[in-house]
Amino acid sequence: MPFFRRKATRRTLLAAFGTAAIASQWPSADAATSGGAGLDAPAKKDIAMRLVSSAENSSLDWEAQYAYIEDIGDGRGYTGGIIGFCSGTSDMLALVELYTERAPGNTLAAYLPALRAVNGTASHKGLASGFPSAWRKAAHTSAAFRKAQRDERDRGYFDPAVARAKKDGVGTLGQFVYYDAMVMHGPGTDPLCFGGIRARARKHAATPTDGGDETTYLGAFLDARVWAMKQEEAHSDVTRVETAQRVFLKKGNLDLDTPLKWKVYGDSYEID
Repeated sequence: MPFFRRKATRRTLLAAFGTAAIASQWPSADAATSGGAGLDAPAKKDIAMRLVSSAENSSLDWEAQYAYIEDIGDGRGYTGGIIGFCSGTSDMLALVELYTERAPGNTLAAYLPALRAVNGTASHKGLASGFPSAWRKAAHTSAAFRKAQRDERDRGYFDPAVARAKKDGVGTLGQFVYYDAMVMHGPGTDPLCFGGIRARARKHAATPTDGGDETTYLGAFLDARVWAMKQEEAHSDVTRVETAQRVFLKKGNLDLDTPLKWKVYGDSYEID
């Protein structure tokens, strides 16, 4: 089975953990990180997280999603956290392993054997009785768990996507385009994963590093991304590309500058 990340769907936290209450408890951790170029700049990175959250959670408040966890019926087991770590696609396991290395004896550590057993499947075996509540408790009570989510997001998705985009010579918007694709499709080389999407795009347009035009290349990448999304029913709604990223590209906003206006699933969003 290809390494798909998750179904593109609306998400909300359980009513017991209201978004406003959660967001008010946790400071914006990424905004305090060191600066950099392009999407690495703290303000741009926060924009990237908000854009992804609009598609993944129907909310711009990405930091309200640490405690989120549910099975969204896409065959990948539980989906949880700030980018939708999945029990069936290895990244939720990697996250809990990282958290346990840093905080031995935490409330999630006892579920590591079950997470290893269900990895690669949609099964809840060994998890259904207490794992979701333990996840939510850890998100509320452990700064180490919240930091582990951010660090694993960066290690597995954000940093590789931005690094590859910079090598290809694309700017901030292109770096986000790569990141969003890697979050949804995974970093593999299968035709429907990030590497396969990039390879398909390069058959139609050269990267700026290879002498191509940036806008033309990003258009080809978005075309390839839409093709990949339409191959699976779970990804068949392509508005996160067509009424968001494609809008920014058509406006020539290669630096992903604010104000930004876009739609996902017909809902309108704006960042001033």
